Amino acid sequence: MSSSDDMVDDKVKVEQGPNGGAVAGPIDSLFNLARKNSLWYLLFGTACCAIELMQTGGPRTDTDRFGMVFRPTPRQADVLILAGTITYKMASRIRRLYDQMAEPKYVISMGSCANTGGLFQASYSVLKGGDLIVPVDVYLPGCPCRPESLTEGLMLVQQIIEKEPWLKKAWGKVPAPKDPWPEESRECKDDS
Repeated sequence: MSSSDDMVDDKVKVEQGPNGGAVAGPIDSLFNLARKNSLWYLLFGTACCAIELMQTGGPRTDTDRFGMVFRPTPRQADVLILAGTITYKMASRIRRLYDQMAEPKYVISMGSCANTGGLFQASYSVLKGGDLIVPVDVYLPGCPCRPESLTEGLMLVQQIIEKEPWLKKAWGKVPAPKDPWPEESRECKDDS
């Protein structure tokens, strides 16, 4: 590889020439490279973990350097962060926000309260985990989580995006899981 070549990803290569540059690589890798570096998360919090969520966008952790910015509307967000205690009253509203998000969408459960109900789990009004209302991709432990761990959780979502067969999924061509016991091997064959 010459000094004018640059590897952005293990599959995507950028070549610099005298008149500009060119990017080469598989379509899935190029799309996923753009998607993982432009994550927009929904600015929504239900309890004290929301303070740490807001701090994550601040100058100390600065998620903008990864292309992650908050959005005030679910129609523009890619990531829903369940930040804090979820009550039964808020559960239907969180589900509505999740349903309003465009596909593909990801969910991070932040803190002990969002994961399992936390120290309020004995209360009659607290949901015993965010995964009872929305599918969760990344769980972050702690009470409350540090902004650094939320940044790491967002980077885990980036790793999930990087491995997705996006183009095949968009065209409906994701292969079906291979049957460990195919239909033809189940039949009893008589040699006589």
